[in-house]
Amino acid sequence: MNKSLRLAALVCLSALAPLTSHAAVHPGDKLYQANCASCHGVRMEGAVGPSLVDQTWLHGAPTKANLIKIIGKGVADKGMPPWSPTLSSTQIALLADYVAAGAAAPAKAAPAASAAASTTASAAHTPAEKAAASEKTLPGMSGFKLPKGFRIAVYADKVETARAMAVSDSGVVYVGSRKAGKVYALVDENKDGVADKVVTIAEGLQNPIGVTLLNGSLYVAEVSRIIRFDNIDASYAKKPAYKVVKDDLPKDGWHGEKFIRTGPDGKIYVPIGAPCNTCNKEEQPYSKIWRMNADGSNFEEYARGIRNTVGFAWHPLSKEMWFTDNGPDMMGDNTPSCELNVAPKAGLHFGFPYCHGGVLPDPEFGKLQACEQFVAPVAKLGPHVAPLGLAFYTGTQFPQQYRNNLFVAEHGSWNRENKIGYKVSLVTLYNSKVVSTTTFIDGFLRDGDDVVGRPVDIAVLADGSMLISDDHGGRVYRVTYEGK
Repeated sequence: MNKSLRLAALVCLSALAPLTSHAAVHPGDKLYQANCASCHGVRMEGAVGPSLVDQTWLHGAPTKANLIKIIGKGVADKGMPPWSPTLSSTQIALLADYVAAGAAAPAKAAPAASAAASTTASAAHTPAEKAAASEKTLPGMSGFKLPKGFRIAVYADKVETARAMAVSDSGVVYVGSRKAGKVYALVDENKDGVADKVVTIAEGLQNPIGVTLLNGSLYVAEVSRIIRFDNIDASYAKKPAYKVVKDDLPKDGWHGEKFIRTGPDGKIYVPIGAPCNTCNKEEQPYSKIWRMNADGSNFEEYARGIRNTVGFAWHPLSKEMWFTDNGPDMMGDNTPSCELNVAPKAGLHFGFPYCHGGVLPDPEFGKLQACEQFVAPVAKLGPHVAPLGLAFYTGTQFPQQYRNNLFVAEHGSWNRENKIGYKVSLVTLYNSKVVSTTTFIDGFLRDGDDVVGRPVDIAVLADGSMLISDDHGGRVYRVTYEGK
């Protein structure tokens, strides 16, 4: 999947209007949660798309007729595609009813369960007690499915629209966000496997989804600039000042958010996504991965032909870059496949906009160049699954067979008739070659369309446990191995 269409998914309701949850269950609620909550928030509070409870209507009055028109036709200049090819007229009418009914309703406070989880976890003393407390008070924890011997629990709650993560040598977990505009520090002071504090380092930023660490500094990527917080482990609690490293990145909203990572060469890598569903911007900065020095100098192209990558990592042994890429929408439920790619060196082309999934020529641009001319993906992850963050497992807590294998967070589809993704996949390698792709954690999507969470990024802690961020629930989960 892609950010532009996640944005689109809920610009459908951002273009619409203020809205809120209702005391009684509205028949459109399930549709909203399944199709719109990831961008506008579970309670219409806003995420990638605008808040629907701020009493500001962007596209006409909140009448049912107008809402049906907006949802059905989309809002092209906001990156929102038409929903009429995806939802039936009855479903669109239900959504319009839901939005219109909530337009005048007062904003609703966050569910008590979230606060209860935080309080209960603080009252517990051992890691097992805290994990159990989180599982009991947070809805849906018992519905996750993991391999035998593994356990998932909440590491930190109230991490609004949590996106990319970076872990410092001292164990502080830094987390970016989307529309929350915040950067967080998750601090496990007593090292019991549950964060004791969620500290807001900075706020008022423009979708600062990307975070990475280099030389003791935290680099944060906004839409059009990269900023740096120096000596971050010693200053995160003091609302530290930042320095602007680079401020001339494209400002496009469609695929405009910037994931960043520090490579083994000491350079910072940053992608610039395509400002469209499909378009040819080969001669412009778009659809490429770039890299730069720590001070922002020597900004150079590393790879091209990449529609929208929101995650990359380097193999711990070969040091080759592996990255995910989200395929185009509006080409059918089952095409094209999202990709897992490897870029062992600079200068490679991965096909966009001419070829998708390694084999499917683009209807418009495919006649210009053949798929055989480009680097094919090493794995096809599935249509519209929206693979985002990924991490090689370098710890020792999990069984040996997981060492140096790859975990991928699949954010999940937004525009398929039957949703897929919404899970963490395991890519098993042998001599750095893909052997298989299997599901490692399932249960973020239940009963076909009940979205519990949307995995975004993966990080490995020093103790070998694994963290998973979830921008839908505003949580970070921790996975441990307790088997024999």
